[in-house]
Amino acid sequence: MITYNLLAEQRFDPMKHVENILGKTEDGDFTVACWEPGQVSPHHCHPHATEIYFCFEGGGTMRTPTGSVAVTPGGFCVHPPGEVHEYINGPQRSLLFRVRYGHDMLTRTLDWPTNPQFHQKPEDAEYYRQNPAGY
Repeated sequence: MITYNLLAEQRFDPMKHVENILGKTEDGDFTVACWEPGQVSPHHCHPHATEIYFCFEGGGTMRTPTGSVAVTPGGFCVHPPGEVHEYINGPQRSLLFRVRYGHDMLTRTLDWPTNPQFHQKPEDAEYYRQNPAGY
């Protein structure tokens, strides 16, 4: 058994959201994700892993090519392998618990419109040429 206290593990940064990987197993990892108001993730996917976000505190909006959903305390979102998604945090700090499982935790980033410093890696651009995201 592995146990953690999410409140004791939270770490916030005003410049970017923090993903504190708490532990790993042979099939995945589990993370406490901490978001300041208004922070936004890149549009990304995990081609070989399912990603689950559970909202512990705060909340925001999860967006995929097929729509958006409010993320509120007690709710969770499941992204199957390859589903492009973006999280937009709401007006207060948020604490999310994330679980990824699959044979490879690789992230492919499509874009990050809210981050002017972002430059897509060539291998990610090639992945999305072969696997259009649908935005």
